[in-house]
Amino acid sequence: MKIASLVSGGVDSSVTVHLLKEQGFDPHIFYIKIGLEDDPAWVSCPADEDIEITTWIAKKYGCKFDVISLQEEYWDRVISYTIESVRKGLTPNPDVMCNKMIKFGAFEEKYGKDFDLISTGHYATTLVKNGVKYLGTAKDGFKDQTYFLGQISQQQLNKLVFPIGGMLKKEVRELAAEIRLPSAARKDSQGICFLGKINYNDFIRRYVGERTGRIVEFETGKTLGKHHGVWFHTIGQRKGLGLSQGPWFVVDKDTERNIVYVSNGYDPITQYKDQIKLSHFHFINGQPDRDYSVKQPVKFKIRHQPEFNTGFLQRREDHYLLTADKAVSGVAPGQFGVIYLPDQSVCLGSGVIS
Repeated sequence: MKIASLVSGGVDSSVTVHLLKEQGFDPHIFYIKIGLEDDPAWVSCPADEDIEITTWIAKKYGCKFDVISLQEEYWDRVISYTIESVRKGLTPNPDVMCNKMIKFGAFEEKYGKDFDLISTGHYATTLVKNGVKYLGTAKDGFKDQTYFLGQISQQQLNKLVFPIGGMLKKEVRELAAEIRLPSAARKDSQGICFLGKINYNDFIRRYVGERTGRIVEFETGKTLGKHHGVWFHTIGQRKGLGLSQGPWFVVDKDTERNIVYVSNGYDPITQYKDQIKLSHFHFINGQPDRDYSVKQPVKFKIRHQPEFNTGFLQRREDHYLLTADKAVSGVAPGQFGVIYLPDQSVCLGSGVIS
């Protein structure tokens, strides 16, 4: 069985190669370049170091290795999505779209068709029920990355394997140290690769621009200060507002009027919601697992975090309504609401918060 192993040079994906070899596979390693290399002012992804480590791993295990570029596809499908979402005042999630459109989309289209399976270093699992493959949560609840996989399709899932999904992060690092991988003590990557070390606001400023507007107290309508564009701010944001006598939290945005609304206090009630509208809802397995014309109990996440929220999901005419048992904060339009079975074992799919 032919397997493609997507390796970034980090400890997680590096360990997957060792595990695959132990299982009798002979993985073909791929390093995917997606950074903006044609724009020197914006390139800070450590591609050279990543490739050096991945090359070392390929030699250690006697694996075929190719460095491939999906930069053009990344720009067309992920960066463009990010910029357009920001222009609309939404809070995009490039990492979710990168998995769907690049790692398991463009890669499959250009290189993956020759392989039976595709392996990654995600903290996730798969399980089969009644002949159907499902996306399962990881053993390490703190590192579980199924939130970022909530938009993949059944066709994509059918080819995926997650070798470290049944391990704790601590166990992954211990194994990497034991087999003396150069990435054993390497820090986990933070943020979005295409930004590298570039500040997110600097990136948005370059591609979206600035538009001065008012910062307004939600409860009183009082103008407290100015901002340089609603797209620089997201619901639940606390830092970077430049306001005194805080803390202040962003609780709403008016994109058309270019107004950012804030509330004062460490836990303002205005930042909480117990009903969340999910548009363009996507079931990974292509169809609902239950009859959502009536409320069905679910667990859910509205951001990548260890904790699950509890609530009910119900289909409405053109969207799904998520009702939380306990109101949640930081509900940001444009982000994804990811739904799980009540026992948290299976990720069912996701919708866009609107």
